[in-house]
Amino acid sequence: DFQGSTMVTSNYIRLTPDQKSKQGALWNKIPCRVRNWEVQLNFKVTGTTRDLFGDGFAFWYTKERMEIGPVFGSKDYFSGLAIIGDTYSNHNTPNHQHPYLSAMVNNGSVSYDHDKDGKHTMLGGCQVQFRNMNHETWIAIRYENDKLTISSDINDKRAWAPCFSTEGVKLPTGYYFGMSATTGDLSDAHDVISVKTYELDTAAGVPKEERPDIEPESEFIAAAPKKQEEDSAPSMSGVKKFFVGLLVVLGILVVVVVGIMMYQKQQENNRKRFY
Repeated sequence: DFQGSTMVTSNYIRLTPDQKSKQGALWNKIPCRVRNWEVQLNFKVTGTTRDLFGDGFAFWYTKERMEIGPVFGSKDYFSGLAIIGDTYSNHNTPNHQHPYLSAMVNNGSVSYDHDKDGKHTMLGGCQVQFRNMNHETWIAIRYENDKLTISSDINDKRAWAPCFSTEGVKLPTGYYFGMSATTGDLSDAHDVISVKTYELDTAAGVPKEERPDIEPESEFIAAAPKKQEEDSAPSMSGVKKFFVGLLVVLGILVVVVVGIMMYQKQQENNRKRFY
């Protein structure tokens, strides 16, 4: 199923055209019933501008489907996994450049923080320069025995380059795969070329049964709201900064004046001793 600005052609599915304020999504109709799986996504992000572009796309494995929303074209407070290809930096993070590939697990209780580029809910990430490539670009999302591994092939080498991996990620069975994208004041075309899904073997001793009743879980879900509150503390306004600076300058002047007066008095006392 598809929605929003999505356009289906014989060669690709375009989630958004290179136009402002567009949202599009593509969703699987049948839920994934296996515990271990891998998805290989062949995609393309292109645009006419060199420096200013956005906003990005997301791959989803979620309980909800077909709900347009503010998180790269899909709903906020989702339940499941999001792999985000963010092409525009809202936070001006000094540690990395964009485009940036990251992951977030949510149980429906946490909001994605656009202003911080999802910093405090990010399981891991890496810089991936996938935009405006003349060859195929791929990402692989592998979920095996509660371990999430993200890889990419953007250099046309037919080899996966590791992005990150993290353990302790628990995802239910019975969720849906999807893709979405969005543009705002800046834009790009976001295309899906192909999606390949694989069922992975279950390791010996690990139950193969479905687990539809567990909550999505990772170490960052519980900690995220507190960190968001810390970051959202009001910063000092320009007026306050001005008055604080003024008080500092006045304080320095007072110290200098008192020092001069004490020095002059000492000099006067020294002269009196000679009389």
